[in-house]
This record gives sequence, structure tokens and C-alpha cells, in this order.
Amino acid sequence: MMGSPGGPPPDLSNAEIVDYETVGGDGKVRLKLKDGSVVEVRLEIMNILRAGNDPNTGLPAYIVQSAPLVRLVECPKELRKPPLRPGAKDPKAITGFG
Repeated sequence: MMGSPGGPPPDLSNAEIVDYETVGGDGKVRLKLKDGSVVEVRLEIMNILRAGNDPNTGLPAYIVQSAPLVRLVECPKELRKPPLRPGAKDPKAITGFG
């Protein structure tokens, strides 16, 4: 969406959902981390809303509702730890959270 970061939020009371189609690319980005891991990130688009027009530019204002999907593609063996057995307590877990 366009607009100044400190400006008022758009009025969503009259926002309408806009249909869309993917024009190019598969939407995935692969990142090689400094620890040797490779992570794949894809943005899942749920909705696109048109929320009127920007008062300063007159351009349409869009809200994109999305969620990042993150997948570990590669991981160096030295970063791996054995999985906990079912029912086993993690000694480093915060008390009261699991």
C-alpha cells in the first residue's frame, strides 16, 4: 500500500476484495544462512482489498493480507539435535509452557 508510514490508517469499512491472478514467478525465495542452512520462504496471499484512494496521490490503496510460509531445505549435520521422545520434557523449556 502507498502512503506515508505515519499517516492515518485507511478506512476499511467500505473496502472490497479484489480478485487476482499470479502473473510471474513461483513466489519462492531461497536464502542461504551464514550457519549453512538453506531456508525457502513463500508468501501466501489470502486476500487483496481495495480501500479507496490515497488522498495525497489519488492512487488506489490496497491492503494485502498474507502469511509467510517458511521451509527448512538444508541443514548442516552439526546443527541437528536428536528429537525428544514423546512425553519427554525439554530441560531448557520455560516452566508453564508445555
